[in-house]
Amino acid sequence: MHGIIANFLALAALVAGQAAPIVTGDIGVVAHAFDISQVTLNNGRVQDNQNRTLSYLKSVDTNRLLYNFRATHKLSTNGAQKNGGWDAPDFPFRSHMQGHFLSAWSQCWASLKDDECRTRATNFVAELQKCQANSQAAGFAAGYLSGFPESEFDKVENGQSTTVVYYALHKTMAGLLDVWRNVGDQTAKTVLLNMASWVDARTGRLSYDKMQQVLNVEFGGMQDVLAELYRQSGDSRWLKTAQRFDQASTFDWLARNDDRLNGNHANTNIPKWVGAAHEYKATGTQRYRDVASNAWDMVVGHHSYAIGGNSQNEHFRPRDAIAGYLTKDTAEHCNTYNMLKLTRELWTLEGASGSSANTRYMDFYERALMNHILGAQDPHSGHGHITYFSSLQPGARKGLGPVWGGGTWSTDYDSFWCCQGSGVEQNTRLMDAIYGYDDAALYVNLYAPSTLNWSQKGVRVTQSGDFPNVDTVTLTVSGTGSFGLKIRIPSWTQGAEIAINGQKQSVAAATGTYAQIPSRAWANGDKVTIKLPMRLYQVKANDDASLAALLYGPVVLIGNYGNSAVNSAPTIRLDTIKRSSSSAGLAFTGTTSDGKSVNLGPWYDGGKDFNYVTYWKYSGSL
Repeated sequence: MHGIIANFLALAALVAGQAAPIVTGDIGVVAHAFDISQVTLNNGRVQDNQNRTLSYLKSVDTNRLLYNFRATHKLSTNGAQKNGGWDAPDFPFRSHMQGHFLSAWSQCWASLKDDECRTRATNFVAELQKCQANSQAAGFAAGYLSGFPESEFDKVENGQSTTVVYYALHKTMAGLLDVWRNVGDQTAKTVLLNMASWVDARTGRLSYDKMQQVLNVEFGGMQDVLAELYRQSGDSRWLKTAQRFDQASTFDWLARNDDRLNGNHANTNIPKWVGAAHEYKATGTQRYRDVASNAWDMVVGHHSYAIGGNSQNEHFRPRDAIAGYLTKDTAEHCNTYNMLKLTRELWTLEGASGSSANTRYMDFYERALMNHILGAQDPHSGHGHITYFSSLQPGARKGLGPVWGGGTWSTDYDSFWCCQGSGVEQNTRLMDAIYGYDDAALYVNLYAPSTLNWSQKGVRVTQSGDFPNVDTVTLTVSGTGSFGLKIRIPSWTQGAEIAINGQKQSVAAATGTYAQIPSRAWANGDKVTIKLPMRLYQVKANDDASLAALLYGPVVLIGNYGNSAVNSAPTIRLDTIKRSSSSAGLAFTGTTSDGKSVNLGPWYDGGKDFNYVTYWKYSGSL
């Protein structure tokens, strides 16, 4: 009975900020991340990315985005211009991008209460409903909705095509789900359920072997969205449909912790693991949890670069092979977007409970978010355009994408790659893991200026401080309430200190753990100061200890080589690296083995206008 009550209370708290509450509980969950409707970003480097993306979301021509849907469903395109890149009318899986826009608009409503984004989301859904309503007149089955004809699914089922039809379908379904749960839009719910019914009918008629054959073609996060639809609706039909997308050929070796990632397309696989995490929460089946957690361990421990990204030319390479794959086409953005989803889900299964009171999940989340995600956006673009790959080759510049779409940074209408889609979505939910909670405490997982509206407790918590330019952040409580604190002490710090209203606390604050402050009655205006001393250190390539990236706290530092060509990793003298006292930011200088000085600064701000170095040869010591 106690477990049932605890689960009910956790469920009630979880949905407090959501426009359309979930109706099922989660199995195995010990901690929750707050709904994004309860967290807003404040002025700082993380918010900068959000602001640029918001500008793009409010400028894009929605009639252009509807072109392929309307044309496919035999409706007027209303004189709209055609898009280019991966949304051109002749691109095989056109119409994948629009679901990301739906998610992003709905997230901007949830977190920012931006009326224009809400209106864009609901109006777009209304137009999609018109397309879906005309499906049968267009020659499709009831419920079908896409920017390409239903016959493309026939070709995949018959082994005549490898077009990623379910990948594109997933994006639309996920966007509709987000509009339903973030905005509360009932039209989005109706259109989504019609699509899900179509998927159920389409896949339900296939034999197990035929369905497994279909799964050899990239299918995005179909398990994920269908398992989430079960969670949102309580209808077990959608869980059953989700499980048809369980790919035995990959789940088998992941479940037994056998790393066979080499040669696999990274972003084909990571969404499957996110789906497995949700299927575990829905069923309690240990195999799903093993698949998700084993895959995470493999990627983070043995296939990731120092910036938190993974893959080379979109594919995983041999286990621990890093040094030999520092090329122009490393670290696809979509992979990290999906790894953050997976990380957040796995964190909820561990939190800071018992022997699992370590920070590995949120340490990775921070590294990947602060470096790869923030740094993949062009800081000089008013619309927050994205680089598909984040190059790690010595002397590279950021801004490399598929030729079909321009080959460089994304554009307003002529790229629409997968990474542009994940970019607009990720950069409108940058707050989704900063805070969490369990039945006893508030978690502080990440450090960024932000405000938590903990409506369940009747308090607001505001985090301030110019992190990571400074090593101290402050939490200020508004309102009154009783709760404990669990504060992440990152793996990169030593000698962390916590003070409440200026009084240093005698609590264990060991590196790589959560410092735990017992439940107490908080008064309005109480302040918690968290000092996390930073230092320079190296992250060495798994397969070559003579090659390493330089970090300061959570931040990867890159060397600025201007327009000078760099053909191999320079050797930097570690004992010469100093922080500039004349800059408020993270500016450093160092000297290379040839006696030349080099400026170093954060990965997230540099690399568009100069050639840079991420991995170095080195001499001496820090």
